[in-house]
Amino acid sequence: MTKKIVRYLLSLALLLALILGACACSLFGTNAGNAGEQGDTGGTQSGDNNGAGSTAGPDGSDDTDKGDAGKDDPDDPMDDGNDFQGLKIIFPELGNTSNGDCTLLKTGDTEVLIDAGSKRESAKRLVPFLREHCTDGILEYVIVTHAHEDHIAAFVGQNGTDGIFSSFKCGTIIDFVSKNTTSRISSDYIAWRDNEVKNDGAVHYTALQCWNETDGAQREYTLAEGISFQILYQKYYETKASEENNYSVCTLFTQGDEHYLFTGDLEKGGEESLVQNNDLPHCKLYKAGHHGSKTSSNDVLLSVIQPKYVCICCCAGSAEYTSTNENTFPTQDTVDRLARYTKNIFVTTLGSNLTSKYGCMNGDITILTDGTQFSLTGSNNSTILKDTAWFQANRTWPSYGVE
Repeated sequence: MTKKIVRYLLSLALLLALILGACACSLFGTNAGNAGEQGDTGGTQSGDNNGAGSTAGPDGSDDTDKGDAGKDDPDDPMDDGNDFQGLKIIFPELGNTSNGDCTLLKTGDTEVLIDAGSKRESAKRLVPFLREHCTDGILEYVIVTHAHEDHIAAFVGQNGTDGIFSSFKCGTIIDFVSKNTTSRISSDYIAWRDNEVKNDGAVHYTALQCWNETDGAQREYTLAEGISFQILYQKYYETKASEENNYSVCTLFTQGDEHYLFTGDLEKGGEESLVQNNDLPHCKLYKAGHHGSKTSSNDVLLSVIQPKYVCICCCAGSAEYTSTNENTFPTQDTVDRLARYTKNIFVTTLGSNLTSKYGCMNGDITILTDGTQFSLTGSNNSTILKDTAWFQANRTWPSYGVE
């Protein structure tokens, strides 16, 4: 049987699983099944500072498993309890079939929210999610990378569904300098942002104000002892971009000797500028740019940051932007480039290039780290991308890839 036939049969099996609802995730992210991603449900990827990881099974029997949600062990520095003083990073699913970004970073009672896509209706998923983690109702920092719908829509919400800005008090809002789009959602976002400033006491800065440290803005913000983030510079803060994605605000979080990089949807020209204008370190974690598109996560950036863990916020295989399988997110080109540096690649959601159905891939991805120990857990499973049935049916791991 040829490899092509095998891939066809695997694709058919995934499609049938989606149609039958085998992996349907509920609106609020509870797991109703598994879309062909069987095994290690609830497992944890854990590693030390060198990035050596292991996968724990459902019973958590692996000795390196430090990330079981719901445990409250005061003697465990990686326990996900209310008193956890390390850094928690969560990539939530967005509750629909559309690609989009959202990341919550939390240390103690301080939260940083980066983006809130993918559609207005995503507020139905994200507002309850944030209330679970932001119990005081205050988002100390909100970073909005650029003005595309799939990064801003849930801030606004829709009729009958409050958005994030109307549901939470925001401290400091940092967002894009420029935009080309004249979309209704971008105008609505700006109106709601400005209302947050005028009526709810938020402070608003652009990324360029932060970089230049003007008007009270800072280039670096301290979240807790040993944990901070800085706004990085790239030329499209001051230069017109032909692609909206290149206006993306870029941030680097630092915890001790570890670093975590977020670049929004920055594309190749922006990534080149990012490398040229910043002394970028090797990064323990990188949120793949532009949902795993071939336009982002280029060698010019990856060769510098050499990520050990990569999280991709997308609906894998969705035909939202293209029906060409190899260019659906995450693309084969992106896989080929990332594979030189790590096999630890994770994806939130599973889509389909044939139907509008979707389900969980890893699900909500939660990282817990104290700067030394590091654990990654998917709410659905913790299977690395290359070992999933979707990948084996639709992508190829290159021969030079990390094993």
